[in-house]
Amino acid sequence: MSIAHDLQSLKNSLKASDRLPLVFLGHGSPMNAIEDNEYSRSWAELGRTLPRPQAILVVSAHWMTRGTTLVNVSRMPKTIHDFYGFPRELFAQQYPAPGAPDTAQEVVSLLASHHAEGDDTWGLDHGAWSVLKWLYPDADVPVFQLSIDMTKDLAHHLEIGRAIADLRNRGVLILGSGNVVHNLGALRWGGKPHDWAIEFDRHFADMLAERNLPAVADRAALGPLLQVAHPSLDHYLPSLTVAGASDHKDQLTFMNESIDIGSVSMRSFVFH
Repeated sequence: MSIAHDLQSLKNSLKASDRLPLVFLGHGSPMNAIEDNEYSRSWAELGRTLPRPQAILVVSAHWMTRGTTLVNVSRMPKTIHDFYGFPRELFAQQYPAPGAPDTAQEVVSLLASHHAEGDDTWGLDHGAWSVLKWLYPDADVPVFQLSIDMTKDLAHHLEIGRAIADLRNRGVLILGSGNVVHNLGALRWGGKPHDWAIEFDRHFADMLAERNLPAVADRAALGPLLQVAHPSLDHYLPSLTVAGASDHKDQLTFMNESIDIGSVSMRSFVFH
């Protein structure tokens, strides 16, 4: 089945829409899901300005796969509490949004060359629902997740973004959730940000603003700075998929340009 056929099939299942934004949110601590703070307030404000999509595709740092890209095709994705040691109130949170199985299945076809497969065992992990509850608090927009293949190089995740970019014109909001810097082994409770965290965060922002996407996906060039900013790349990869779906017509806006607890960048961005 050709890519052209897959695109046509996708267009037949979704109504044409005005071009939707692309959103990447630095989600940080799961506690941001229940706390009234600068981050949750900024996400709620963003939600008031975003259009209402036909569906939301979420690329979360917390759905990692190896050797394949999975697309959740559940009709009612479960709320996953993938953390421990937090208050009971956080575990009680539910985000009962419906899935988008037809659209999700079309995305499986669209990403066939990237070894995509449908999956009905996942749901919405906290990288998804902890921010969605602020963006769309009524949980009435269909949502499905796309996994990140941890075996692929950084450029692969830019390519995933390019492959799904046309969804923007078909009523699907592409939402990435992770962190531009994420090193939990170097947390500083109440302390100032590490210099390397500031450096990597600023370098990423500068390269993104210049649309130098190869630079943010060049592991060799990023070198030791990438290694210390991301001992594991899971929280970085969703930002690349969102960036990959952008183009020269987009305007870039940054939000929450701060480093939390010393080593977690809360930087978020929107391509309009």
